[in-house]
Amino acid sequence: MFKRLYVKLLVCLVVILPFQMAASAQETVNDITQLNPIMVERVIAPTSVLEISQLVGSHNGPISIGGGRYSQGGQTACEACLFIDMRQMNRDLKLDLARKQITVEAGISWRAVQEVIDPENLSMRIMQSFSNFTVGGSLSVNAHGRYVGEGPIVRSVDSIKMVLADGSIVMASRTENPQLFFGAIGGYGGLGVIVEATLNLTDNVSVERVAMRMKVKDYKAWFFENIRGSKTAVFHNATLYPNEYKDLNVVTISTTSKPVDIQDRLAPPNPAGSTKRSLIGWLSNGLFGKQVKQYIYDPAIYAEPRVAWRNYEASLDVGSIEPESREKTTYVLQEYFIPVENFDAFVPRLRAILNDRKVNVLNVAIRHALPDQDTLLSWAPTEVFSFVLYYQQGTTEADKQAVGVWTRELIDAALDNGGRYYLPYQIHATREQFLKAYGRAPEYFELKQRVDPSYKFRNKLWEAYYRP
Repeated sequence: MFKRLYVKLLVCLVVILPFQMAASAQETVNDITQLNPIMVERVIAPTSVLEISQLVGSHNGPISIGGGRYSQGGQTACEACLFIDMRQMNRDLKLDLARKQITVEAGISWRAVQEVIDPENLSMRIMQSFSNFTVGGSLSVNAHGRYVGEGPIVRSVDSIKMVLADGSIVMASRTENPQLFFGAIGGYGGLGVIVEATLNLTDNVSVERVAMRMKVKDYKAWFFENIRGSKTAVFHNATLYPNEYKDLNVVTISTTSKPVDIQDRLAPPNPAGSTKRSLIGWLSNGLFGKQVKQYIYDPAIYAEPRVAWRNYEASLDVGSIEPESREKTTYVLQEYFIPVENFDAFVPRLRAILNDRKVNVLNVAIRHALPDQDTLLSWAPTEVFSFVLYYQQGTTEADKQAVGVWTRELIDAALDNGGRYYLPYQIHATREQFLKAYGRAPEYFELKQRVDPSYKFRNKLWEAYYRP
C-alpha cells in the first residue's frame, strides 16, 4: 500500500513540478548601462496585437513594456512584473507614398523602417540620433533628435494604436481619443501598450556637413541669426567641451545640390571595434584625453565638409560609442531642457556643478527644440535648448549615490532657470522635483487612474512618482 502511494506521489511530482517551476521561473531585465538589473516574473515576446490584447486583459499582476532597453533607470520594468518584450512586433504594415506616411508595429527599429522607406527616397521627419531604438520606445519617451525647426517626436506622429489595461484595442490621434494620444506619447508605458504607429515622412535629400568652432558665450545669438530660421539646415548640434565648458564644436548639416561623397544610402551597422572602444576609454580617462578629443580628434573628424544622404546621417549605430566594458565603469546620459532666454544663465551653473563634483564628462551636446504644449508630460512647453551629458561613472552603490547628489543639483539649476530634466535616465530626482518639472503630471495621473484603475502598467519610474 505504501509502495503504491509512493509511486503515485512520485508520478505527481514528475508531472506537476516542471509546470510549477516554469510558472515561477524568473528572468533578469537590464538596460544598456547595466546599472539596473530587475528580476521579473517572466518575459514574453508577443507577435500580434491580438496576443497582446488577450495577455494584458487576462493578467492580474503588474505589467511592464520594453523594446531596445535604452532607457537608463528602470523605466521598462519592475520586480515580479510580466515583461512584454516588443521586439517581435517588428513589421512594416503600410507605406502610403501619396500621403508620405508609414504604419509600423511598435517593436520595429528605426533602422528597419529606414530600410523600407529609403528605396522610395523618403526619410523620417523626426527621430533620435541613433537608429537602433524601437519606434514604440521612442514614442514612449517622446524622443527628439538634431532636427532644425522641429522638436519632440510627437510632432511627426499621425496616430497610434494601443492596448489598454482591460485588453481593449483603441486608436488615438489628435482628433480621436486625443487625451490618450498626448498621454501615451511621452507616457513611459503607464497608460497601455503602444502596438502600432503611423508616422509622417519627408523627402530624402543630399546634405552637406560643415563644422566650426566658437565660444559658448557667442552661441545663442549666432544660433538665432544663422540656424533657427534657416530654410536649408536639416540637422544641427553643438558639442560643449569639459572641463572648462567654454568652447564649442558646432555642426550644421544642410541641404545641397552637390553630389554625395558617401555612396552608401544608409550608415553601415557599426558596433565599435576594439580600437574604437579603447579610444573611447582613453579619451575619457587617459592623460590629456579630453584635450586630445577637443584639439586633435574632433578637428580631424570634422576637418572637411562631407556630402551624404539625409538617411545616412539619420541611421547612425549606437554601437559606435559603446565602451570596452561596463563592469566597473559605465557610460550614462542625462539631459536638461532650458528655455532659450536662459541659455547663458544655465551654462555657468552647469560648469560649476560638474567641476565641483568632479564628474567625468566626455562631452555635452547642445540641441534646440520648438515647443510641445500638447503632451501631458512635455519636456518642452516653451522653446528650449537641450544639454545632453554623456559621462562615465562607477557601478558601485557608492558611485550611484554620488551621481544622485550632483544630478539633483543639476535638476535644481534647470528648475531655477524655468527648465526641465529628461525622464528616461537614472531616477535620482525627488518626487517634489518631478512634480515641479512636470506640472501636468497630476493630469496624467488622473488619466492613468481612469484607464488603468488596478495599476497594471508600472515600472521603476511610476513606482517612484505615482501614488495610485
